[in-house]
Amino acid sequence: MNRPKQSLLLWSLSALTSWGLAQSDKPLNVLFIASDDLTQSIACYGDPIAVTPNLDRLSDMSVRFDNAYCQIPLCNPTRASLLTGLRPDTLKVYDLGRHFRDEVPDVVTLPQLFRNNGYKSMRVGKLYHYGVPVQIGTNGLDDPESWDQVINPKGRDTEEEHLIINLEPHRPISGALSWLAADGTDEEQTDGMIATEAIQLLRENKNRPFFLGVGFFRPHTPYVAPKKYWDLYPMDKIKMPYARENDRDDIPKSAFAHNNPVPNYGLPVEEILRAKQAYYANVSFVDAQVGRLLDAIEDLELLNNTIIVFWSDHGYHLGEHQGIWQKRCLFEESASAPMMIFAPGRKGNGEASQQIVEFVDLYPTVASLCGLTPPTTVEGKSIVPLLDRPSKSWRGTAFTQVLRPGDGIPVMGASIRTDRWRYTEWNEGEQGIELYDHSNDPGEFDNLASKPKFAGIISDLRKKLRANVSGKVPDSPFNPAML
Repeated sequence: MNRPKQSLLLWSLSALTSWGLAQSDKPLNVLFIASDDLTQSIACYGDPIAVTPNLDRLSDMSVRFDNAYCQIPLCNPTRASLLTGLRPDTLKVYDLGRHFRDEVPDVVTLPQLFRNNGYKSMRVGKLYHYGVPVQIGTNGLDDPESWDQVINPKGRDTEEEHLIINLEPHRPISGALSWLAADGTDEEQTDGMIATEAIQLLRENKNRPFFLGVGFFRPHTPYVAPKKYWDLYPMDKIKMPYARENDRDDIPKSAFAHNNPVPNYGLPVEEILRAKQAYYANVSFVDAQVGRLLDAIEDLELLNNTIIVFWSDHGYHLGEHQGIWQKRCLFEESASAPMMIFAPGRKGNGEASQQIVEFVDLYPTVASLCGLTPPTTVEGKSIVPLLDRPSKSWRGTAFTQVLRPGDGIPVMGASIRTDRWRYTEWNEGEQGIELYDHSNDPGEFDNLASKPKFAGIISDLRKKLRANVSGKVPDSPFNPAML
């Protein structure tokens, strides 16, 4: 990273706050940056090996939310929920194939709200759902009403799929542990092209109000990035996460994703660690593209009137609980994800918030920051107060759910996260329940659900959970093959 540039950026932010220049007459723009399948494998979130100087730089200028939770740990439904501000049970979107407008055709999405209020609304890359890598370069499962302009780059990563290493050849590379340390430059890869196109849009629209969504495809499988990023992670630094002996003994079978039924897919640990190295290399590749965007915002003198939001669609497992990989789980690593918000002039910039927040909160928050009124149907709540006082008492609660095909009988998992507890039930408890005390067990190793002394806590959490999330398998259409 260019340290002088970072120092200048932080000085500029300090000056904005001190002099009050952030309160300009110009409308606030929005740069809305998404990463795909990124867990909290970022240095500023405490990851000991992550090399992420640009996301750390964004954290230094933002309010970083350390306890932000998705509504479903699966790409299509979580993106639909975040961009509409509606929960999955309202949208009836639980799989990878259903469009949210099938159920709520007249919903006004977040970018559409800005478009309706005179902003130019633009998208580069993956904001709504795309199948990766097969739909790269297309519109995927996009929403035309949301955008004035869309750009769908397609890089050499899509042309070199025959070179990709796949640890499970019986699975498509989209869902397997698969990777390629690629030749060539960042700018030849799809995500590098996305950054280039987004920077050009910033240049072209710097003198008018804009909402620009920038969606990176990595670190979603296959993990493809230039070779230089592998050099940041020598194999002697790559380790399996800690797990207690017999960690799985008190966990219901339904808690484990159907596409990862056995620990580490039954693969040798040496191969698994190579996949983990590839994942981290892709994280650093995305980090570099975020850095290019931050440089452009500064160079174009947009910092004093542009909100910058960074989020990932959900978390991701990297071997926790004796070998869980990828997503579709309701443990902390899958349900939580990075979220940072920079809003010019906010007193909390540069601090971290430990309060419980949800992805559905982003819609009313960003709208409020720009003086726009979100629809009354939005189900999240504005977290603007936390941007000024990140430690403010909040009493937040997060709800996450996931639908599984099951063993012939579909299974719905539903989970509530408070500042102390995570309570999860499968098919309203018929397929098992879990209770974890985050004050004493942040790794969620000790399932307390069977201990009588916690019956009152479980009863209270169950009532709150069922008042907000349906734990039943939906009657609405879904495709089990796309869960």
